[in-house]
Amino acid sequence: MNPLRRIAAVLAVLGAAVLALTASAGSAFAIVLPQRPRSEAVPGGTPPPQIVTVTHTLIAGGMPGWQIALIAAGAALLAATIAVLADRAWSTRRKAVTAAA
Repeated sequence: MNPLRRIAAVLAVLGAAVLALTASAGSAFAIVLPQRPRSEAVPGGTPPPQIVTVTHTLIAGGMPGWQIALIAAGAALLAATIAVLADRAWSTRRKAVTAAA
């Protein structure tokens, strides 16, 4: 492999990592600042209203087993396809090198 290509590949990976970190940094450090109630400005005013929070859980029922099995089968099929293509590319390159020698 050409050293220039290797350097370009390393820089591309580092750039992708920096992009991923900056994309997730905004939500990682997000906070909700509490607002100062108006009644604190007037002594003896009405008490501040109670803040009611509603939380919605994302994992209410979980993922059904058939979806997990489908994802696992798809990942295995993709990995097998990539492995076969890589093996074929490697074997054709190896035959070309040995035929020239």
